[in-house]
Amino acid sequence: MPSAVSPSFPADAGSSRAAKPRGPNVAPVTSVASLTPHLYAPDAVRPLRAKEHFLSADTFVELHQHPWPQLTFSTRGVIRLSTQDGSYIVPPSRAVWVPANMPHSIMLIEDAELRTVYLHAWLGPPWEKCEVLEISPLLRALMLALDTTPDGLPPADPHAPQRERMIAPLLVDELERATQIRIDVPLPTDKRLRQLCEALLRNPADRATLAERAAAIGASERTVARLFRDQLGMSWQQWRQQAVMAHALPLLARGMAVSQVAAASGYATDSAFCAMFKAATGRSPTSFQHRKRSAALA
Repeated sequence: MPSAVSPSFPADAGSSRAAKPRGPNVAPVTSVASLTPHLYAPDAVRPLRAKEHFLSADTFVELHQHPWPQLTFSTRGVIRLSTQDGSYIVPPSRAVWVPANMPHSIMLIEDAELRTVYLHAWLGPPWEKCEVLEISPLLRALMLALDTTPDGLPPADPHAPQRERMIAPLLVDELERATQIRIDVPLPTDKRLRQLCEALLRNPADRATLAERAAAIGASERTVARLFRDQLGMSWQQWRQQAVMAHALPLLARGMAVSQVAAASGYATDSAFCAMFKAATGRSPTSFQHRKRSAALA
């Protein structure tokens, strides 16, 4: 079902502007354009192209699209990639696959080194929707081995085109072997409900009730509850839990204290957060955190 949100394409891909502050406890967002994908277009000679950008927290990369698929990840820092249909939380241990011609935007949850790999249209897997993937050590090494010089400048490695052609088949094979992770939050097509959902995703610590959120978008609580069922097939409470889990899991995986994650997720007490987390996953937040730390050290 098409979204009510239309993509916009700024005239100057290098421009940036500060958005208005969203409230006393929320940092203002710096909005930037599409980070010059046209300078890294893959082709038959260079079927893989890579670029990197160092961006600070609360940077918003505006909605854009291009005629080739991409793989986006960060070597450090958590990002949130959004499409018309959902929002995907991507910590450094994961990457998100975006099909060709799919409008998408990116929000920097933390300071991050954002890396993007563009693939020639005939090269990548035939996935028609976004996929969040675990990054294997080999896949990470292959992506980081790609030259990130834009068109118009000589590559840092004079043999970059040859290396890209050799890396391409192995990278795609490793991509197809990667474990797919469900860490997405569905988004509605209704403009008012989407406004409500995106406000919570921007600030999960906001403890406003559904009635208060409904009033902010000019709707009744009953109407909003019905829209959640009709548009997303779940209740407000179920959607909020899914959104909070997507926000909390990367924070726990990085080793943030449970008390800090609870506060950042809008819970007044650690015990309430832990009860929700255990009901959703069957594990305590501490157990998940320790398991991720062990995996990182293995």
